[in-house]
Amino acid sequence: MMDWTDRHCRFLHRLMTRRAMLYTEMVTAAAVIHGPRNRLLGFDAAEQPVALQLGGSDPVELAQAVRLARPFGYAEINLNVGCPSDRVQSGCFGAVLMERPDLVADCVAAMRDAADVPVTVKCRIGVDDQMPEDVLPDFIEKVSAAGVDHFVIHARKAWLQGLSPKENREVPPLDYGLVVRMKEAFPALTICINGGITSLDQARGLLAQGLDGVMIGRQAYHDPASVLVGADALWGDAHAPDVFAVVDGMRPYIARHLAAGGKLHQITRHMLGLFTGRPGARGWRRVLSEQANRPGAGLEVLDAALAHVHAAVLAPS
Repeated sequence: MMDWTDRHCRFLHRLMTRRAMLYTEMVTAAAVIHGPRNRLLGFDAAEQPVALQLGGSDPVELAQAVRLARPFGYAEINLNVGCPSDRVQSGCFGAVLMERPDLVADCVAAMRDAADVPVTVKCRIGVDDQMPEDVLPDFIEKVSAAGVDHFVIHARKAWLQGLSPKENREVPPLDYGLVVRMKEAFPALTICINGGITSLDQARGLLAQGLDGVMIGRQAYHDPASVLVGADALWGDAHAPDVFAVVDGMRPYIARHLAAGGKLHQITRHMLGLFTGRPGARGWRRVLSEQANRPGAGLEVLDAALAHVHAAVLAPS
């Protein structure tokens, strides 16, 4: 979710669910150490619980990044061993590390020594010509021996040769059954599943098979209300706000952002899918897409976009 789940996106999502763990974009350990730390790691306390997702392959560097992140108060630190992007491969981290479980074990051991919160791992079921039935249990065994007891498994291989990052999210076949078998093989570990999950009903079905959690990425971004509003029922929490209330909840946040010199589109780009599948959604998206990046754009643009939804709702059928 690089370039997607920034702090503005997470604030929006938190208005829809009080319970779900929200994850940052993947941030490289080197960026944390050498980059604009407050911009990369800062977040609103209202977003909690939030997990910081790190990328890297140097145990010393990852441990330093974890120490630098501690004052920000994240609820979890996650090492990404699943991202197939070209930038990740060239840096020898992300999915390419599926081929180096011993190095991953060294990384998470160093991270745990530096952390004051749980360290978790997000991975694929394998890469390229690996046989997932063989490599995934070996990977989990070696990394869990280093002290990690929580894995989020994207139930697809990553093809590092021949497929783009976008194709890697769609082309390799999903193997949910393998992830379920990993939970059966490692019952003491927390095993969560990711990949191709588009509804709460689908999530419930996977949880019913014994898995401990479900991570939803693209659907939660492009059609957030469909999977985040009502998600708290999985914890027995009736919290399920109306989408119009979510928009109202964003107003003071947007106002603060604009007063601090921010731009409207930096927030509203994450709100384009709020009314997906509802009357007026096209007008909502069009107004925000065309007007939110204009100089001086403010809350009046949000009102103009919302007017299309209200008009569509009130229009006679």
